[in-house]
Amino acid sequence: MIETGFIGLVAIPAGLGLFGFIEPCTIGSSLVFIKYLEGKDPSVKVLETAVFAATRSVFIGLLGVLAVLIGDMFLDLQRHAWLGLGTLYVLLGILLATGQLRFFTRSIGPGLRRLSGYRGSVGLGLLFGFNIPACAAPLLLALLAAAAASSGATVAKGFIALAVFGLGLSIPLVVAVLVPRARGWLERIATLSGRYPALAGLVLIALGGWSIWFGLFADLKAGTSAG
Repeated sequence: MIETGFIGLVAIPAGLGLFGFIEPCTIGSSLVFIKYLEGKDPSVKVLETAVFAATRSVFIGLLGVLAVLIGDMFLDLQRHAWLGLGTLYVLLGILLATGQLRFFTRSIGPGLRRLSGYRGSVGLGLLFGFNIPACAAPLLLALLAAAAASSGATVAKGFIALAVFGLGLSIPLVVAVLVPRARGWLERIATLSGRYPALAGLVLIALGGWSIWFGLFADLKAGTSAG
């Protein structure tokens, strides 16, 4: 059961979100977003990362409401999200490793240009909001149990707990962009991905393969798998 106090609604979800940042099923989304920020001014990076984090947090909060409303069916939805995003990572990895990513972005350039700037950050926040990592399984199961046990403020608790979790999931990126030394580290990652596209592509392929495997075989209800 999700407690209504600070620990249950804020401390635990925030801690799980921070831990989820380093899980394989979310590292892929972080790498894609870092690549998206490549070449932009520092102030633009800060603002777009903040928009990304806020959008992702609110969207994951709404997923918490959905989890309460549809119950166990949400676990199947999350499983499909892992499969879909894993497939996306593998596709991007293949294009990056084979040097076709720039051709691919040029071929759909008008669509990508419409998603540039803050609109792109919002779009990526919505897309990667689906990628709730494995560490959140106990939190999701607690929400489902709360929904089955009562009908009071369960929907509100679902939104708050998952929104805080989503914020914790993105805060490391915000901090990394705000801190000059960490921002330089992100720049080096982006530079390396351009200098060694085959290696960067293989990393994305591996992360995508893991996400697909997890979506196919993880026992979410047991809550014993780690991401």
